[in-house]
Amino acid sequence: MSLPDQRRFRYSPFMPDDPPDFDGFTPSDFDPPPHLMAPEDPAEYDAWLRAAVERALADPRPGIPHEQVMAQMQAIINRRKTA
Repeated sequence: MSLPDQRRFRYSPFMPDDPPDFDGFTPSDFDPPPHLMAPEDPAEYDAWLRAAVERALADPRPGIPHEQVMAQMQAIINRRKTA
């Protein structure tokens, strides 16, 4: 079963002149959550980034080994491929 022509193309937030897809998403649905949004002013961005790095370095939780994270991500990918 093929989709009608207008359903084959997906909306891209990077091409705002494109019509939205019919799946109910709006461009703002693709915005990052507020705690991940960085300021646009270079000085404010620098302060924001430095504060984020300081918080990360001060976090007392133990780090997760790279191999463990990669194994978990590969398991997720494999589940999605077989679904």
